[in-house]
Amino acid sequence: MSSTGFVVLPDTAAAADARAAAPWASPEEVSHHSGRPWLVGRWSAGEITVVTAGPVRVAVVGVCPVSATRLSSLAARIRTVSDADALATSLPGSCHLVVSAGGEVRFQGSATGLRRVFRTRVHGVEVAADRADVLAAMTGAGIDEQALALRVATGGFLPPPLGDRPLWSGISPLAPDHALVWERDRVRETRWWQPPAPELSLATGAETVREALTSALRDRGPDRGRLSTDLSGGMDSTSLCFLAARHAPDLVTFRWGEAEAGNDDAAFAAHAIGSLDRAEHLVVPPGELPALFTDAGEAVDTEEPYPFVRTLARTRHTARLLAASGSRRHLAGHGGDELFTPFPGYLHALLRRRPLTALRHVRGYGALKRWPVLHTLAALSRPGDEAAWWRTQADLLTAPPPPRRRPALGWGLWTLRAPTWATGTATDAAREALRDTATRVQPLSDDLAQHQSLLAMRASAPWYRLLARVFADDGVQLDSPFFDDRVVEAVLAVRAHEHAGPWRYKPLLAEAMRGIVPEAVLGRSTKGEFSDEANSGLRRNLPAILDMFEDSALAAHGLIDPGELRTRLLAPQPDNSARIALEPLIGCETWLRAATRPAPAWRFEARASAS
Repeated sequence: MSSTGFVVLPDTAAAADARAAAPWASPEEVSHHSGRPWLVGRWSAGEITVVTAGPVRVAVVGVCPVSATRLSSLAARIRTVSDADALATSLPGSCHLVVSAGGEVRFQGSATGLRRVFRTRVHGVEVAADRADVLAAMTGAGIDEQALALRVATGGFLPPPLGDRPLWSGISPLAPDHALVWERDRVRETRWWQPPAPELSLATGAETVREALTSALRDRGPDRGRLSTDLSGGMDSTSLCFLAARHAPDLVTFRWGEAEAGNDDAAFAAHAIGSLDRAEHLVVPPGELPALFTDAGEAVDTEEPYPFVRTLARTRHTARLLAASGSRRHLAGHGGDELFTPFPGYLHALLRRRPLTALRHVRGYGALKRWPVLHTLAALSRPGDEAAWWRTQADLLTAPPPPRRRPALGWGLWTLRAPTWATGTATDAAREALRDTATRVQPLSDDLAQHQSLLAMRASAPWYRLLARVFADDGVQLDSPFFDDRVVEAVLAVRAHEHAGPWRYKPLLAEAMRGIVPEAVLGRSTKGEFSDEANSGLRRNLPAILDMFEDSALAAHGLIDPGELRTRLLAPQPDNSARIALEPLIGCETWLRAATRPAPAWRFEARASAS
């Protein structure tokens, strides 16, 4: 597993003791202008850029397609850490920004949450890092039992802010739109990002999105090695392929072959491949792919549970193949669904402003997705608030699942229900946390449509942080441009109802890519289906999974009933709900086993950096 990560230290004499607790035997280090330690950790080649402008030092860590010369020019305008606001809201890509100026320090991640910041105190000094488990190793932190119970009792799919909560005691998360500022011995959090006003039409917004994506892909290639990209046949990955191909003549495209006859990804990928004649195309036949749920019980990461256990073996296989092809950076379309498919909450504002248009949308969804029209209209008349949504999840946590075909019209995107194998201990702890969240939660935007989009982005971003570490183990940097802050801002600036509705699939992306991506792909209205593969893979690997839970660490903590789990998994399955809930459960089990092994420093020294 990847051993990369870094700690940010204040520019004080007391920080030396905290520096000594860094959990790497031979870390890399960057100093403040004063000579005191500033950044301590381990990072891959090309992952960090540090520039100096007099006493000011600026570091960007992650994907930031801007030259050191340009970054130096921007750094020269900074006198205090407050001056970094303009820099933070203009940098392309998705990266951490760290500034040291005049004894003060500022540290922030990305607005989407793909780059995170965590904080704690080490030897009385406030320090921060990009990984919660790094800080846990520095402090000797134990497991946050309530946070773990919460993951188990809610099926693992927790939205922010509660989903941002680390599983390590004494470690606090920073909201993605906030920066951490050290002013000598004083530490404060300050908001640096707000979503733009959704004022653009579809036509104008498509031009803005086109420019944002074009700029994002202009210098996306790695410093060494080749650039690769997914080419599933879907609109998201195909758009990235064609944008990247403009600047990477030796581009490598990659896709998994389809085992299901009903999956039409191959037909659309063929259209794209025919127009990318200079690229190298890697297609792995389904017979050469590990079955889904293979090696599901292997440990992946110690920061938090790995969410994609069913595809873990395939992901590792993919990373090895890409590395063998010479790829050092791989583009993926993750985030495209969350970004370009507005959630139904937009109907609230539309009903107030343009009721006839809203009714037309509701009737269209009723025909396409079989929404009950009267129930939908009744729900739209009662938008409620976010606090009420969290209280409802607590009250109904162990209730039966809601009726199917009910749209997400409130301040959440899905209902939280405890799986039958969660114990009373787990559900009681989860209810307490859910109700506590209701007392302090704030919407991500006053606009419900924006709130839902940001909720989806920030809920999924941590999953892809962990996915990237699996690729990093084989020296490949996974890069998801749809999580770029500037790209997200461009989409959020478009009026949601203008690129929503039941009649077209991702019209904003389709219009933005007109003339770049083949029309056959832009007109696609379907999405690849893999449920048969998931079910057959689970049947093949179920004995190993059940054996793992015979000696369950979660059961030892009183959080699951292994007998009920076995009964549920061996019974006939009327739907895919058990399989969906099983995946995050396995992630929690393997995480807990890895996190409680002796000698916690192993998790950072067991493997060399992916560089």
